[in-house]
Amino acid sequence: MSTPTEVAPDPVRKRSLYRGDPGMWAWVLQRITGVTVFFFLFVHVLDTAVIRINPNTYTEIIDTYKTPLIGLMEIGLVFCVLFHAINGIRVILIDFWGNGPKYQRQMLWVVGVVFSVLFIAAAVRLLQLLVSHAF
Repeated sequence: MSTPTEVAPDPVRKRSLYRGDPGMWAWVLQRITGVTVFFFLFVHVLDTAVIRINPNTYTEIIDTYKTPLIGLMEIGLVFCVLFHAINGIRVILIDFWGNGPKYQRQMLWVVGVVFSVLFIAAAVRLLQLLVSHAF
């Protein structure tokens, strides 16, 4: 009286939902740029509030912002604000336009082109200002 032995099924290999799709990268970058802009606004409100406490300290803080490192960080901020805004329009269209999901990949290409043109123009201008004030 032997009972048949059951063979264990092969383990199910769990796969990540992430497949490297450009839409996923846009989603991740949207979140990163949103958090970055939030923290910039937080710091901006704090440093502006210092003027009510001590105007001399406020002046010292503003003077620290006139360094080349902060100038490069401003270019990064422009990157974050531009991408977050332009991609945000795409996200709104995907959510509220009936054909949005159908055309989301094409809209991502449009976002990339518009963002690139605007960011390159802004970065060139900011670098010109940075170089002219540094020397």
